[in-house]
Amino acid sequence: MTKAREIRDMVDSQILDEIDKAKQELFNLRFQASTGQLENPQRIKTVQRNIARCKTILRERELAQQLIQQEGKEN
Repeated sequence: MTKAREIRDMVDSQILDEIDKAKQELFNLRFQASTGQLENPQRIKTVQRNIARCKTILRERELAQQLIQQEGKEN
């Protein structure tokens, strides 16, 4: 599990790579769950939260960038 502090230290491209990896893992976990081979069902929830955490941090950066641009236009 990646902590938010660790994600914030990453650059955007690394975060996007992390999201892609997590989505692939989530797909595999769901496939295992549907075939009855999943050993740890809680792992699905953990991966979902990690994806959400990464997307939230990307959105925070996007909003911060928009705020900086708006302040620049006002001055």
